[in-house]
Amino acid sequence: MPTTSSFPSFDVPNVDIWQFIFETPREGNFPESQVIYRAVDDSRHYTFAQVRRTAELLGAALHNQYHIGKGDVVCVYSPNDVDYGPVVYGALWAGGIIAPANPGYGAKDLAFMLTNSGAKVIVTQKPLLEVARAAAELAKLSDDCIILMGDYTGLSNSKPPHFKSLVKSDSTSQRPARLDPHNDLAFLAYSSGTTGLPKGVMLSHRNIIADVLGIRGCVGSENYGWKNDRILAILPFFHIYGLTGLLHQPLHRGLEIVVMPAFNLNEFCTAVQRYKITFTYVAPPVLVQLSRGREVKKYDLSSLRMITSGAAPLTKELVAFLHDKMGLKVNQAYGLSETSPMTHTQPWSEWWSSVGSVGKLFPNMSAKLVSGDGREVQAGETGELWVKGPNVFKGYWKNAEATKNAITEDGYFKTGDVGHQDDNHNLYITDRMKELIKWNGFQVAPAELEGILLDSPLVDDVAVIGIHDAAEHTELPRAYVVPASGREPSEALGREIAEWMSARVAYYKKLRGGVRFVKEIPKSQAGKILRRVLKDMATEEERQGRAKL
Repeated sequence: MPTTSSFPSFDVPNVDIWQFIFETPREGNFPESQVIYRAVDDSRHYTFAQVRRTAELLGAALHNQYHIGKGDVVCVYSPNDVDYGPVVYGALWAGGIIAPANPGYGAKDLAFMLTNSGAKVIVTQKPLLEVARAAAELAKLSDDCIILMGDYTGLSNSKPPHFKSLVKSDSTSQRPARLDPHNDLAFLAYSSGTTGLPKGVMLSHRNIIADVLGIRGCVGSENYGWKNDRILAILPFFHIYGLTGLLHQPLHRGLEIVVMPAFNLNEFCTAVQRYKITFTYVAPPVLVQLSRGREVKKYDLSSLRMITSGAAPLTKELVAFLHDKMGLKVNQAYGLSETSPMTHTQPWSEWWSSVGSVGKLFPNMSAKLVSGDGREVQAGETGELWVKGPNVFKGYWKNAEATKNAITEDGYFKTGDVGHQDDNHNLYITDRMKELIKWNGFQVAPAELEGILLDSPLVDDVAVIGIHDAAEHTELPRAYVVPASGREPSEALGREIAEWMSARVAYYKKLRGGVRFVKEIPKSQAGKILRRVLKDMATEEERQGRAKL
């Protein structure tokens, strides 16, 4: 039988996101003067009322001047900024679909997304303008489709225009578009493309609202609320993890977030100390830096009551170190772009009792683990995770075949992630199905080996991939390593790391593919390892008949 949630269920209101946030009673009855988005340098901020009014005016400008209406796509190509929320809600007011773009994209990647999504408008920042223009040209869009956001200083008469110059004198009495929450799309969240070209994930208004309410149902107002808490926003807003957790949830619950454009360890610690941050979402590399940063002890991080980590499994050793040495509590959550994103989380009261798990299933959802032959497995057995619920996406944009392969006839989404469940319904994710390394019939999970290697004093960061060995007719695990500070890449260090690993794993999990050294591990901004980049690197190394150190 499929697993159902132990959290109380809830009704998903039949409204669109605009109505949900601005036209229904505010969660906890927080005042409209409550600050929601604050820049980390405190130079700019928006209250709840200011977000609503700015979004209304921008939405009217998008509709009247750029002809954005129901179903039209607006691309937001920007790092984190306090303007991100008003821009997103302005597009939603007009009835548009938001396609958030990775600010690390070059012109070709951005052009692919613009062309694939059919975007009519690009909202970006001045430092990214030249890339946006080049991408627009490749996508056969004109300069007139570009709007600026971010710091307004010196941009009052700029070309392209800053959005504030479009809205500052407008006093529209127009009403927001009315949409079908079940069928109309709110976001095209492009997947990170860890194994291939990104796909547009179609998320409806109902999908997003269901996940926001699911977060509330799991975390609860007793753990954090608008009167006492601040969230540090370092997750990228272009990713659905950041969109749901850091743009929508705070507006719904009146939570103030302090917005960082990008992660920097010292700036992170300074912000926690200055603003008395009580909660933050992170990816595992942030926790590794916290555990190893020599200067972290200079800061007062005692205000942090919980850190929620996603994107990859954590080892018990890392979680224990952060708590025992630094007094930090870390729980884990799990989700995907296709699930808006979260489906599981560790309850705050169980952060230590189920370390290593991603916790329990969200309310209003069901899940099952399925073997390769289609059999639903029992507790303790390994299988692919399938999930079903109101937060599961509508399908892949313009890709009916991929949609058919991903969603079963009875509505279960095949996540592609492999794991097992314990008797207390805690889920343990071990790896991606497509990333499992098969050595002589044994399955080796790269994420497991990476977790172990990150505990080594010889390693700062690491990724593991499978390398095909033609002579042995099998795959071999290979580690790509960023060596620890003060250690220079060498054959001797590679052997030392491999020997350290061999003493801690079963014989079939040894690094038979060797150790290679890199300056950094290629990752998406959400923290996911881009294994396809390493696969390409390995292929090129083999083609040239050399092994990099």
